[in-house]
Amino acid sequence: GPLPRNRKRTVSAVLSGSLPAASDSRLSVVWTYAAPGGGAKMTQVTAVSADIVLHNAFVVTMDGALTVLRDGAIAVVGDRIAAVGPSADVLGAFPGAAQTLNLAGRILLPGFVNTHVHTSQQLARGIADDVDLMTWLHGRIWPYESHMTEEDSYASTLLCGIELIRSGVTCFAEAGGQYVSEMARAVELLGLRACLTKSTMDCGDGLPPNWSSCSTDDCIQSQKDLYEKHHNTADGRIRIWFGLRQIMNATDRLLLETRDAAQELNTGIHMHIAEIPYENQLVMRMKKIDHGTVTYLEKIDFLRNNLLAAHSVWLNESEISHFSNAGVKVSHCPASAMRMLGFAPIREMLDSGVCVSLGTDGAPSNNRMSIGGSDCRESI
Repeated sequence: GPLPRNRKRTVSAVLSGSLPAASDSRLSVVWTYAAPGGGAKMTQVTAVSADIVLHNAFVVTMDGALTVLRDGAIAVVGDRIAAVGPSADVLGAFPGAAQTLNLAGRILLPGFVNTHVHTSQQLARGIADDVDLMTWLHGRIWPYESHMTEEDSYASTLLCGIELIRSGVTCFAEAGGQYVSEMARAVELLGLRACLTKSTMDCGDGLPPNWSSCSTDDCIQSQKDLYEKHHNTADGRIRIWFGLRQIMNATDRLLLETRDAAQELNTGIHMHIAEIPYENQLVMRMKKIDHGTVTYLEKIDFLRNNLLAAHSVWLNESEISHFSNAGVKVSHCPASAMRMLGFAPIREMLDSGVCVSLGTDGAPSNNRMSIGGSDCRESI
């Protein structure tokens, strides 16, 4: 399950303003950019004007050749990036641009994708510092989250989204909250792309009273309803995935029915997996297996290529192979991992062909939502 793509390829340098909506008749032929042998080539285009030309930038194209233009430019027409190339060429092609911005050597690159975010936790920054994960969950975060209102969720998502945008993120994967409709309302206003999930749990310790009454049927049906209501809304920017908080709070029935429902709807699953040694130890004891969460998920045939496994710190060699064989994707959150979880075997995963992405986790785990911040760089 890939993260959603929009026709508009937003870049971080233009996040402070909104791009004009939908198709634009001013652009009759879209520019194409190619870099055979590292060179730049632009094909002919007929366009009256561009809405904005950003030039004199260090442009990271992320094309097949990973071309970088040291004095590059892009032109935006309507909701499309219409040209990418050397500044002189792009400026010459769009002399009548409505706005021209000299970036003075700043870096211009496609928007980041943050693959593990808790929007509902933005208002809880700093409430769970210096505690272990189980205390963090049972004593701090879940009591906080369980008392949130719909309006709290909306405000929290807005604040989280603003911080994400400021750090260059244009798409994120929500790890699971309670009020997905309010998340969707905020995401639509912010202009971001997002994979939104509801956090589901149907058993286990630590659940607040108003969560412990949620049955397996309720967990599954509520997510199907959210998919029906919000999937592919906001001009295709919002996707609804299924969410499982963690194996310690999920019955086998919830795991397997979530697997089947997500597969039937061709959508993703977001789940915290193998975060701490205690999790693996509990699974080994309760499920009578020789290792932990991933070993058990493989045993019950849960692993699929639409699964985004958050953290995945405590995996052994065979479990990394299980991920690779099933096509499971991993969200690595280095800053929060260094605070509470431990060192994930990232090099081993990459060597085994596992797709590993970066996430920030929630504000109480990280105290910042900058995916490119010094905390992530230092932890890596």
